[in-house]
Amino acid sequence: MTPRTPEVGVIVMRAQRLALGVQLPGRTVAYRVAQVRPQVTGIIKQRLFAEGANVAAGQELYALDAATFKAAYDSAQAAVAKADANALTVKLRFDRYQKLAASGDVSQQDRDDVTANLTQAQADQATARALLETARINLGYTRIVAPIAGRIGSSAFTEGALVTANQDSPLTTVQQYDPMYVDLSQSVSELLKVRAEFAAGRLRRADEHSAAVRLQLDDGSAYARDGRLEFTGVSVSESTGAVTLRAIFPNPEGRLLPGMYVRAQVSQGVDEQALLVPQQVVSRNAHGEAVALVVGAGERVEQRTLKVSEAGNNQWRVNAGLNPGDRVIVQGLLNLRPGTVVTVSAAPPAAAR
Repeated sequence: MTPRTPEVGVIVMRAQRLALGVQLPGRTVAYRVAQVRPQVTGIIKQRLFAEGANVAAGQELYALDAATFKAAYDSAQAAVAKADANALTVKLRFDRYQKLAASGDVSQQDRDDVTANLTQAQADQATARALLETARINLGYTRIVAPIAGRIGSSAFTEGALVTANQDSPLTTVQQYDPMYVDLSQSVSELLKVRAEFAAGRLRRADEHSAAVRLQLDDGSAYARDGRLEFTGVSVSESTGAVTLRAIFPNPEGRLLPGMYVRAQVSQGVDEQALLVPQQVVSRNAHGEAVALVVGAGERVEQRTLKVSEAGNNQWRVNAGLNPGDRVIVQGLLNLRPGTVVTVSAAPPAAAR
């Protein structure tokens, strides 16, 4: 009795367009962080913000006791007026001596003295005005304002506390949440593989300017707004062997907060000639290599060694080992051996996925 020829279902390899991406872990980071410190020494007279509230750039946060700074400013103003009056007197004397010099009624020594006095008076004016400007700046520093717009944290000092110029401890911190950075980590081996595919021309960039990024929050929900990749780190972490990628996301509702754990889907490029096979038809040989069975010449089964990478949707992207037109067996694989002659039929769509 003649053995029955095994019947197998196949899919024919056809090149197709595939947008490639990778899922990476990451954490959110505030777009800008400003630590608020005093620039003059004084006593906090009043705190002018609610902790945890949104503040505008330039909004007054603390008021220091300004009495001594106001007195210094008034004194500097009086010093300017005195210097101006003295300079005017010396200038009038200088002008008179210049007229008398034409008729020879004053000596050269007198003219030199009055010229030097005028120069000194003008220098005293400049010094007095500089001291007035310094006093004005210091008086302004008694109003401690928000350097950026954002959400303000708790206050580390209360009314009545003595603060010093440029102290180590900040009074409070302001963080800008919109937009929000997301710092991602990618292994350097994955990054090098993608760069090699770009260099070989197998991939092209999905966007000429920056890659699109989608975010999944720690509770499994998807973030509604897409972000974009800003830069890739230029150094490799010695402890993790990874590089840092930074993405930026709009955050007008404030749903993203600094320090949140997230997962990001980063678009890496587009393969216009991708070959895809279902993951269930790819197995591993004794050497750990990916293999698949195809129908070759004479309707005989052949085993191909493949190089594959994740493509999503339960499929492998075949980087080597298959060509367009090859017939990959997806049905009737049980007990099938290389060299067996088979009868070929097209696999139904459900088996091809």
